[in-house]
Amino acid sequence: MTTRAVAHHHDPEGRSHKPFGPEHPSRRLFHDEAFLSKVDALISEVGGDTDSYEGKLIRDLLTTSLKLIGDGRDTGELKLLAFSLKEMRHAYRVFAQYPDARKISIFGSARTQPEHSDYKTAVDFSGIMAKRGWEAITGAGDGIMKAGHEGPGREASFGLAISLPFETSANTIIEGDSKLINFKYFFTRKLMFVSQADAVAVFPGGFGTADEAFEVLTLIQTGKAAMMPIVLIEGEGNGYWEVWERYVKDACLKGGFISPEDLNLFHIAHTAKEAADFVDRFYRNYHSSRYIKDDLIIRINHKLREQDVKELSKEFAVLIKSGEIVQQGARPEEKVHLDLPRLVFTHTRYKFGLVRKLIERINDCEPA
Repeated sequence: MTTRAVAHHHDPEGRSHKPFGPEHPSRRLFHDEAFLSKVDALISEVGGDTDSYEGKLIRDLLTTSLKLIGDGRDTGELKLLAFSLKEMRHAYRVFAQYPDARKISIFGSARTQPEHSDYKTAVDFSGIMAKRGWEAITGAGDGIMKAGHEGPGREASFGLAISLPFETSANTIIEGDSKLINFKYFFTRKLMFVSQADAVAVFPGGFGTADEAFEVLTLIQTGKAAMMPIVLIEGEGNGYWEVWERYVKDACLKGGFISPEDLNLFHIAHTAKEAADFVDRFYRNYHSSRYIKDDLIIRINHKLREQDVKELSKEFAVLIKSGEIVQQGARPEEKVHLDLPRLVFTHTRYKFGLVRKLIERINDCEPA
């Protein structure tokens, strides 16, 4: 059987686009049990369990890749897909070797000089965090990125370098280290900055720094990233974050483009110690969270008094879709931190700035 030729359409810039067209004959294989059995056999051959949820995800990865043949994707698109998956796999493998310590992503300008107060504050801040058991993730370049490594030193530092023609690939602290990861794409690099961090610190910078700061704020504001503390810091005598906050309030908030509770998502600190204390306080009682369907599961380090739980239900009723906040143990679906108590409620899935406020109130409560 033959298929009709698929016409190419050209835009004014001369790029070629292929419409979907009729179904490619190879697609029928993905509904064929004999073919899928071959895929499962291949997964089993390398040690995978095709009956597990993880094994089924690997099958999806393989079949999705094979479907690209019938899609007729061009070389550039295939390169992007292949390289980005390789980058993510390698980065996950590196971070998986260091699962215990909490990590903080530090953003800031590559152009900040060592004599600048921002640089000195970044060294102080990253050093304080290292003494408290934290590890630092930076973009591996010079400026604030190097200062973020200077405090904790090479041993407690991760570098996520991006290939750019006008900047060095890695600073002298992290260069050559196994925890230095090189990226071709900004989006895979950003994914690691956010997914591997338990906190974010942002120092003054240009377009790239502003992009990173707003990216993290957007992901948390929309519930697409785990809740974490975001602290904005600068050296003494600078007014960078004052100007930035004025813009956010005057243009974004007054314009109705963000909600008042979104201001809870960040904190401006004026000293390295204040910034470190702010980050640490986030984990005073709050540990971590996840969703099971629409139920928000908040793991806490210490059980709360029942009267405090009832007060939280009243204060944050707008977040609760039905029922109330209850305190309980781990659910059967959970696999980690099973010893920790939980606060659980059915979340409306909006007003994440108030979820940040809820965590602050949980941290105010004394243990039962």
